[in-house]
Amino acid sequence: MAAFILIPGAGGQAWYWHRVVPLLRDRGHDVVAVELPAADDAAGLAEYADAVLAAIGSRTELVLVAQSMGGFTAPLVCERADVALLVLLNAMIPKPGEPPGEWWGVTGCAAAREEQAARDGRSLDDDPDLLDAFFHDVPPEVTAEAMALGEPRQSDTPFGRPWPLERWPDVPTRVLQGRDDRLFPVEFQRAVAEDRLGVMPDEMPGGHLVALSRPEELADRLEAYAAER
Repeated sequence: MAAFILIPGAGGQAWYWHRVVPLLRDRGHDVVAVELPAADDAAGLAEYADAVLAAIGSRTELVLVAQSMGGFTAPLVCERADVALLVLLNAMIPKPGEPPGEWWGVTGCAAAREEQAARDGRSLDDDPDLLDAFFHDVPPEVTAEAMALGEPRQSDTPFGRPWPLERWPDVPTRVLQGRDDRLFPVEFQRAVAEDRLGVMPDEMPGGHLVALSRPEELADRLEAYAAER
């Protein structure tokens, strides 16, 4: 049995993981989906890490899974908890001293999105609210549930503060990337992961929100990673 700690991206909603949590629990694993204080203007990455640590409690030998912006929080947790494996899922991969708000420009994410859209025959101008970028492969009923919940508020506070670590934590790290991600295109993520971590991502079908669009396949991947430890 593994202890999975699931960190959401921007907006901080534990709900993002609601289709994956029961699948892993049904297989006998201990699973915690963390709610982050994303709406709190007093909270930055340090407070996000505190929230994760509070959710972890006394658990050890953790498989820490970080979605999207959660890639900035998870390494901070690795410095303070017994993490056996870190999994970055369609994640932002930080560099020392880099504020999350600068990641987009430094990595060239906007240009990569435009290039991928052109290859797909899409126009980013047709998706100003990023609904297609996030939900293009999410089942309609799950998308409707997300819309009913409303857009979560994400404070700007953590985006303006430098990432505090001097180096990546000494924890085995896997990068898992959806091949159909329209927010962080797979070719872009391959380059970022190789440049910043010296690894190539593992790939699976699915867009940016694979925990909503392909929960069974994601659960299979996470369980396989835990078994490989």
